[in-house]
Amino acid sequence: MSKALIEASRPLTAALKPLAFSKASHVYLPTDYARKPHEIYLQRFGGGKKRVLFLGMNPGPWGMAQTGVPFGEIPAVRDWMGIEEKVGKPEPEHPKRPIEGFACARSEVSGRRLWGYFAERFPRAEDFFADHFVANYCPLVWMSETGANLTPDKLPAAEMEPVEEACMEHLAKVVELLEPQYLIGVGAYAETKLRSAAERIGWQGVVGKVLHPSPASPAANRGWAEAAEKQLLAMGVM
Repeated sequence: MSKALIEASRPLTAALKPLAFSKASHVYLPTDYARKPHEIYLQRFGGGKKRVLFLGMNPGPWGMAQTGVPFGEIPAVRDWMGIEEKVGKPEPEHPKRPIEGFACARSEVSGRRLWGYFAERFPRAEDFFADHFVANYCPLVWMSETGANLTPDKLPAAEMEPVEEACMEHLAKVVELLEPQYLIGVGAYAETKLRSAAERIGWQGVVGKVLHPSPASPAANRGWAEAAEKQLLAMGVM
């Protein structure tokens, strides 16, 4: 199964790599330049059927952009998952968004919250991943000239069409491979994509969401773990 996830991820990277975006001065694709840790994550933790699939939107600058792992807060990836590999460089690299790989000292708050919550309940990563998996819908990171993050809704719809097509095809394949009972979006955007993928392949199960752990969310800053746990309990996930 983990081999199948790796084989599914490579065509997605190949489809996205040549795309151009008029409003983005820089575009990062960590599944390309950070392929090794990304594929180790898939190989080590993507085996077998999963009860729950969690889905994020796209990489954060200090998380997956550095490590190749969804919500990839470095201490969580390195110390809890046991993954630490050399990471390459995107071309071109934005001077305000350097890729330092596992040497990056910045913290990805969303990843710290998400993986911290799971690690607290599952001290061994293997125990969490036995029944759960975390993926991202799209592995692209878009930046403006200033280095500011650009979300997909800020990009021309025509330029996003091939992105959506490739990412949705990949997501549907991941759901088919993992056969989860629950599809949980980390935020409303991811939930929408999960519903589309489920409809596309005729998947039957529970689709829901948890509050996104972003520091830009006032609700998340008031206590993300408590809010997420309440939502997961209500859905019967935890």
